Amino acid sequence: MELNKILPEKGPPINEVMKYIDKYKNDLIVIKYGGNVLIDRDIFNNFILDISILNKLGLSIVVVHGGGPRIKRELDKSKIQSKFIRGLRVTTREIINIVESVLIDFNEDIVNSLKKKGTDAVSIHTKSNNIIEVKPEIEDLGFVGIPNKVNVKILLDLIKQNKVPIVSPLGVDKNNRINNINGDTAAMAVAKSLKSRRLLLMTNVDGVLDKNKKLVAEISSSQILEMVKNETITEGMIPKINACLNAVNNGVTAVGIINGTKQHSCLWEIFSDKGSGTLIRK
Repeated sequence: MELNKILPEKGPPINEVMKYIDKYKNDLIVIKYGGNVLIDRDIFNNFILDISILNKLGLSIVVVHGGGPRIKRELDKSKIQSKFIRGLRVTTREIINIVESVLIDFNEDIVNSLKKKGTDAVSIHTKSNNIIEVKPEIEDLGFVGIPNKVNVKILLDLIKQNKVPIVSPLGVDKNNRINNINGDTAAMAVAKSLKSRRLLLMTNVDGVLDKNKKLVAEISSSQILEMVKNETITEGMIPKINACLNAVNNGVTAVGIINGTKQHSCLWEIFSDKGSGTLIRK
């Protein structure tokens, strides 16, 4: 394998990449691509390139995507106001139909973009290979679910064939109704079910910041809980942190929060000594 032909110029150094290819070759990595990282096409193309490089280097990758900003855009077009409870969108029957179609559309965009780069990707959503069974989050939220079962066999079969599963944060409840799932929660459920070596949450912040707004490179669960308690970590970051803690306490070796708007942040996080965001361990 000629690494210099596969790796981008601004990516991590080849000698470090070689070391980490060996380290991860028998492991699974789940990557959540979400939130505000989704809108900008240049950032999207950079993400597609990184995933295709990881696949060409032989790593086993599962991608879970979000879709918040795209969903908002469609709801605005239809003049539908959203209400939120604890950061989760109240999802009526009308809204779930829009959410499902936006997420499936976006899922197929990722799959087709990867295929153009020579990487075989496969859609996983409520209309094709659904793998997530949900129970209701809370009644007031409507069609919003929490994963209670993930069919890992479908994922593992695809990975064995060197394909990249692209998972939408949608699931089906026991009455066969479609539910929206928070993207981080869906990614965490997939990572836990696979007992993955890494879960990477790509977002639009550099990672966990301390009181002086400095990036914390590595942190344990107990240190994180302390930061939530003393309000260093607040608001929108708290659900993300809860997903991270749930993952590392249930079989995921470590979770990275990285800035998806930075070029090749995925490659730097996986293949370099210094990483690119915050690594959370148990």
